[in-house]
Amino acid sequence: MRITRKTYVLGFLLGAAVAAIGLAVYSSQRGAIAQPTLTVFKSPTCGCCSDWVTHMQNAGFKVRVEDVQDMATIKARFRVPYQLQSCHTALIEGYVIEGHVPARDVQRLLQEKPAVAGLAVPGMPVGSPGMEQGDRRDPYDVLTFTTDGQTQVYARYGLPELKQ
Repeated sequence: MRITRKTYVLGFLLGAAVAAIGLAVYSSQRGAIAQPTLTVFKSPTCGCCSDWVTHMQNAGFKVRVEDVQDMATIKARFRVPYQLQSCHTALIEGYVIEGHVPARDVQRLLQEKPAVAGLAVPGMPVGSPGMEQGDRRDPYDVLTFTTDGQTQVYARYGLPELKQ
């Protein structure tokens, strides 16, 4: 059997195309594996926690939910200071995310990687992700916190601009 130049070139191009497709599939699968997972601990009956999970998924986070009956034990295990506690606690890449923290602040945290234990939105402020109630928006702060309980404002929401 004689191989012509045309057959050789077509075979080479076909082989290159198959290799390129294989590399693209491998790269996309590697990217999916490397994506961090947000693990959320919440009460099985909490609707606002489920709404926050949806907010995080809509922002592109891969989320794993663990429904638990005793949230106090979870908060103690991950050393969430009492004054910062809310209804759910999440973990991502070594950080604790407490309460209704907006997805963009979690994304910023993962980019900046500050030396903190995590982020918290204390309580359940109306208008925060998962706590939407019409047009009402209560002001609230997203706080960083350390394992020894020090806090610092990371982001502010719902405060009117100061006039100068």
